[in-house]
Amino acid sequence: MLIRRLVQLHLGLCLFGFALALMVRANLGLDPWNVFQQGLADVTGLTLGQVSIAVGAVVMLTWIPLRQRPGYGTVANIVVIGLMIDACLAVLPEVEGLVLRAGMMVVGVALNAVACAAYIGAGLGTGPRDGLMTGLHERLGWSIRVSRFSIEATVLAAGWLLGGVVGVGTVLYAFALGPLVQMFLPIFTVSPPLKVSPAPSSS
Repeated sequence: MLIRRLVQLHLGLCLFGFALALMVRANLGLDPWNVFQQGLADVTGLTLGQVSIAVGAVVMLTWIPLRQRPGYGTVANIVVIGLMIDACLAVLPEVEGLVLRAGMMVVGVALNAVACAAYIGAGLGTGPRDGLMTGLHERLGWSIRVSRFSIEATVLAAGWLLGGVVGVGTVLYAFALGPLVQMFLPIFTVSPPLKVSPAPSSS
């Protein structure tokens, strides 16, 4: 059972990085956290994967006052996704033509949902960004919805100011990801779940 969890976790994280790379190449907008990370990458000269790892590590440090406990999946989330983003961007070419870019965006969002369901369903620890959200919910009494909106609105605005790409893909991601993850999650949930950390959100 543990072997299945580990394999599913890592495959899900690798797929997440690939899906994000597709969305980057589509150049039609990213999810709020990656708008922020893309903006930081543009400003600092680091790769998107390097920034993703750095931001994930910093966000995980915010768990300390929120008394959240990371699992193995939390650390794997930070490292594997960042490395996979850069590996995929190194081989995926720039694309032109709105139809092709739109297709890449739709496929990227769909694969992202499958990836989220896979690594959440493995039950080995929430990602650092989801842990921040659940930590605010538990310690400050904010609802999950308010916690998520507050965090994502902040990073989206900051990312846009830094030059991150906001577009129709950002809107598609916001509306489609949650329902898609909810649809795929029962397929990938390993039962019984391991109690290694608070349950992540479905986004």
